[in-house]
Amino acid sequence: MPGAKLFVLHDVTKSFGNLVAIEGVVFEVDRGEIVGLVGDNGAGKSTLVKVMNGFYSPDRGVMRFDGRPVRFNSPRDARSVGIETVYQDLALIPALSIWRNFFLGRELKKGRAPFMHLAKAEMRNITMVNLREMGLTRLRSPDEPVDILSGGERQALAIARARHFGGSLLVLDEPTSALSVKETEKVSEAVRIARDGGLGVVIIDHNIGHVHRICDRIVIMESGRVLNTVRRDEVTAQRVADMVAGRHAL
Repeated sequence: MPGAKLFVLHDVTKSFGNLVAIEGVVFEVDRGEIVGLVGDNGAGKSTLVKVMNGFYSPDRGVMRFDGRPVRFNSPRDARSVGIETVYQDLALIPALSIWRNFFLGRELKKGRAPFMHLAKAEMRNITMVNLREMGLTRLRSPDEPVDILSGGERQALAIARARHFGGSLLVLDEPTSALSVKETEKVSEAVRIARDGGLGVVIIDHNIGHVHRICDRIVIMESGRVLNTVRRDEVTAQRVADMVAGRHAL
């Protein structure tokens, strides 16, 4: 639908027995936009993300993707419409080569059964092209193990992989956890490249400074509800931190 937001959640609620994890949440993200999701521990961020990526089904509420109503019964359903989630553990296997990690579970094959074989040269080339687009120019070969990559480079690899395989929306769970300032900037650059390529990006992060530097809008959650939604240029990072800590509200 022309002009439709990429992903919209309206009045979304999820409970576990008597525990209401999120209630009446309104959340949206558009193409070419980075939205930060922040809040103290127990604010409901993780539950909201798991509703967004199909791990949980909401008890109530409406979700629309590209203007169409959607309901996910599994992460596979969310991935099928273009939602890719990059978790803290990245789902990478350090001992395997970079290109094998890039195509893990989605390997390209050529030939005809029963004589099909892996299209290794093509996968190596695609991997290097995508990583260079993400700014990883120091890599000499896609045959090197993921072990040689820094934390920021591994994040960029995971983002490039999600971007390549048709993602319209990237959900990044604590992408800068335990990273240095320099490595955090590498992740930021990869996220900006994805955004500039037309993807919507949602970042869940405890690093308020990083969220404020990179996001276009910031959603603050508290006790399972959306407390505030602000544009980055409307507030300082300190003001966002104050809202998360419950010291101020807009």
